[in-house]
This record gives sequence, C-alpha cells and structure tokens, in this order.
Amino acid sequence: MITRLLALLALVAAPAFAADNLRPPLLLTGQRADVQDLSGRWTYSKDYYRTGLTDINGWVAKSRMQRHRDLDIAAEEAKPGTAFFEFDLDRGPAMQIPGAWNSAEPELRYYNGLIWFQRRFDIPAPKAGERSFLRFEAVNYRAYVYVNGKEVGRHEGGFTPFVLEVTDALRAQGNRLVVGVDSKHDAQSIPGEITDWDLYGGITRPVKLIRTPATFIDDATLRLTDAGRLVGSVQLNGAQAAGQPVNVQINALGIKAQATTDANGEARFDVAAPATLKRWTPEAPQLYAVRFASGTDAIDDRMGFRTIAVKGSEILLNGKPVMLRGVSIHEEELGANPARRLTDSAARALLSEVKQGLNGNYVRLSHYPHSETMLRAADELGLLVWSEIPVYWTVDWDNPAVLLKAKRQQAETIYRDRNRAALVMWSVGNETPVADNRTRFHAALAATVRELDPSRLISAALLVKRDGDTIQIADPLLAHLDVMAVNTYAGWYGDDKLEDLARLKWALPTDKPLIASEFGADALAGHHDGSAAPKKWSEEFQAAYYRETLAMLARIPNLRGLSPWVLKDFRSPRREHPVFQNGWNRKGLVSETGQRKQAFDVLAEHYRRPN
Repeated sequence: MITRLLALLALVAAPAFAADNLRPPLLLTGQRADVQDLSGRWTYSKDYYRTGLTDINGWVAKSRMQRHRDLDIAAEEAKPGTAFFEFDLDRGPAMQIPGAWNSAEPELRYYNGLIWFQRRFDIPAPKAGERSFLRFEAVNYRAYVYVNGKEVGRHEGGFTPFVLEVTDALRAQGNRLVVGVDSKHDAQSIPGEITDWDLYGGITRPVKLIRTPATFIDDATLRLTDAGRLVGSVQLNGAQAAGQPVNVQINALGIKAQATTDANGEARFDVAAPATLKRWTPEAPQLYAVRFASGTDAIDDRMGFRTIAVKGSEILLNGKPVMLRGVSIHEEELGANPARRLTDSAARALLSEVKQGLNGNYVRLSHYPHSETMLRAADELGLLVWSEIPVYWTVDWDNPAVLLKAKRQQAETIYRDRNRAALVMWSVGNETPVADNRTRFHAALAATVRELDPSRLISAALLVKRDGDTIQIADPLLAHLDVMAVNTYAGWYGDDKLEDLARLKWALPTDKPLIASEFGADALAGHHDGSAAPKKWSEEFQAAYYRETLAMLARIPNLRGLSPWVLKDFRSPRREHPVFQNGWNRKGLVSETGQRKQAFDVLAEHYRRPN
C-alpha cells in the first residue's frame, strides 16, 4: 500500500463561521458509531391556536397548556387540589416518526399549524467528558425543541438539518423530548404560503441522539480538483480543538494523510490523487470508503471523486461533454398515501425508475433540498443531481431577514451535501418574476454559493418571454449563472395546439449550456382517448405532447439537459378537478402508485438514442 504522509500544515484557517456567519454552529456530518435512532411512535397533541406557546394578547402560555413541561400529568391529577391540565402527551395519540402528519390520520390531511410531539427514551451511562447532541434531519417548518422541560433550541426551515447540544439536559432514564412543529408559512417564510406542492408538516426525517468525545470531528470534506489533487478539511469542536493531529485514510487508494488543526480547530489536506483513482461517473459510480480520525473520534463516509465545469456551451464531467438526460422529482414515496418518509428502499424505488426505467443519468431534486437518503442513493446508483432551495414563485424580495433565511437554507444544504459526487449543480430559485429587487436577491444567493462551494455549477429555473412564435429569456439573472435553465409548457398551458410547437423558435444566448428544467402535461393513469386528436388529461395526449416538445427542444443548439415535469404524480392542494386530479398534480410519467403512463416510454426511448 502506498502511504502518503502530509506534513503538518500551518495554513491560515477560515473563520469558524464563514460567509456572513452562515456556517451552522454544529454539523455532525458523516457516519458515526455512537448513534441512537429515535424513530418510532411519538405521541402528539394538536395546538391549532398555539396555546402551548403564547396565551391571548401575546402573554406567556398558561402552565396548564404548556406541552413541553416535564410532568407526569396522570400523577399530578391524582393529587388533591384545584390544579388541572389541558394536555397530556404521555396519554396522547401516536404517529410514526419520521413522517408527515398529513398522512397519519384523515383529520390531519389538511392541518396547517402547530402540533406538539413527544418521545420518551433512556440513554446508556455517559462516559467521562462525553457530549450528547440531537440531530434533526428535517422538521417542517418551525421547530421548538425541549428536553426534560428545558428549551434547548429552535430552527426555521423545513428541509435542512440542525443540531442541538443536550449534554446537560439529559438524565439516565425517562428523558422527555418534546418538539413543537409549526407548519404555517407566511410572507416571510421560505417558501411562502402558496406553492404547487403539499407543504407536509411534521418531523419528516430522522431524529438521532449522537454521543461524542469532549472534542470531536464536527465536519470533514474531501474533493477532487481540476489539477488532480484531493483537497479537503476537518473541523474539530471542543476545548482541545487546536493543535490536534487529524488523519484521513482511503485504503483502496493507499492514501493516509495527516495534518494538524490550527487555532480554530481546522486542519486542511492537499494530496495528489493517485493514478489508480477511478473518477465517479453515471456509468461507473465509483465510491471509496473514507475515514477521518482525530484522538478518540472518527467518522466514515463513502465518497466519489469527479470534476464538473462549463466550457462555452458544454457541461464537462471529468473534462468530457455530458448530456443530462433526466427528470424532475418531488420528495414523495410511491404509494396512495405518501408521508414524505424517504427510506433507502423508497428512495431507490424512485431513482431506479429514472436510472433503469428512463435510461437517465440525471435528476432534478425540486423544489427544495431532498433528504440525505436521496443524495446518497444517487451517489450509489450513478445519477447526476440538481439541488435547489425553495425560493419559489415569489418571496419578500426587499426584506433582509428573508434573504438571510434563504442564505441560511442554502448554506445548510451545502454543508450537508458537499461530499456527494452526484451533486453537480445548485439552483437558487424557480419561476420567479423578473424585477430588480428579485434579481438582487438571487444574485446574493449565487454569490453565497460561489463563496461556500465554488466547485459546483449554479443555475436557476427561469421563466421565458413569448413574442409571437419566438421564445426568449429576458432575465438579467443570467449573468450570475453558469447554466441557463427554462421552464416551458407550450402546448399544455395557453392556447397553443400541439401542432403549433413545430413553429416555435427559441432565440436564446448560445454562450452557455441550456437545460430544459421543466415541461410537461397532465394525464390520469388509465384514462385513454384513442382518437386522432386526443384530448387533454388522456395518456395519449401526454405522450403526443412529449413527442412534439422533445422535437421542438432538439432544435436548440446549446441544449445540454432535460428534466421534464415530473417523474411521479404528487399531492398538490391547488389541483382539485374532481375527475382527473382530486388533490394530485397529474404531470407524472408514473401515477402515485407507480403505474407507468404512455409518455414514460416516449421519454425512455428518447434517452435510449445516442446523444
């Protein structure tokens, strides 16, 4: 085995909280040994008027309403006196966590507000100096977290992880974890109140209790540069974080490198990639077991190494042009009653439809950061990934607090996913109306991405401008993007007939690659119209729409990717046709239960052909 020992580094480290303090204070990335999964049945209590948070007139909530209190209510009620309570989470109904409450009970299908959740658990006897943390992978949308009656933290943002230290709040037995989850969105939230998907409420991704040494590895990253170097860093957290030796090891490549942390607890690595390294590609998604270690702590990861760049109108993967053949997808598992419970098998079922069914190499994970499970499955299956944050349609563009929320969501996503080789593109928004304040907002997000992760490409799904039969992009945001992307629905929305699509002309800049980020038409699976001119909602119309749209897009000289809308029918309260929709957006190539529509085969055949 070739051993590469890096000399002690004396580089000046970046501040612990970079880019306007956007680095989360705790990350706990990577796979760890001492983890307690808190998935399972959690009891809950509805709180539509938020009485557990505040009383009327904004006063402090009455004690009889405060769901977070560390009390055995049944025992208290058995005591003499006049006290009474209007909650009891120990005896409340229960639902499976993780999972959205909208799918747990019929009465909660359209519930939008605050629900309190409780999980009781014991812990092993702590070791001397050991620290404990709760890591929430996602809570939608606002979270208020209490351990044994003590508030330990809050978080806003429904699709990104957050970590809270609970070392001093725990006890050996009978711990009471209470999480208030408020799904209500408003003009200052990201996304806003109105979307075209279901804003599932609840604890939608796993919650884990993680134990670490007093000084531990909080974050570690490694990537391949254009110059053929493996560069990365390790961030320690703790009183003894400075001046510590840190190791990174990839046994399959014969790499064993060491560095020493600086005054901020960061160590950096820079080592030549060996000739034996196999670059990650969709055709051969090579992943390597990587171990980072320092003192008594270690984390493991499975990582691929590749480069991504733009040159002129080409997207280059490992220096070679690539055509992105894919589809857009929402984070909903297959089934008649999805709960946004993306297990590994559920994620693979979706992504396998893209990889094996559609002959794809790419997926647009829209319109928000999808679960870590999806990203890791894409890594292993070999699917290039577009990831975006939910700056969707419109937000309060002039509000600095809203911009900061968007930046934080972007940063939380980047710090979580920057080790995933599959992820090649960050999107900073979807279908936002062109205006000066909106462009400034997006430009600020693009600048944040370039500062935090200059190794990936930046795009946004843009609206197009129609002038007769000519389609244009008239958007100053293009100057801030590496890749152009457009959503187009000519032939579905509007007055165009399918035969009109052949006349449409695309007057677009050609100095950048273009992705058709969305196009699609609704069809109810099993609804057929065998006439010469099939009507909308039929599988035949959807298939014809795909044939005409694919032919139209093929005439664009710098077209370098397709992600039609959408892989699977998904829930949307906006869509209420009583025959064809009933709360589902029917633009899926498969139904909510996985039944393939005729258009699925049209796209699969298109992707089967050589570029």
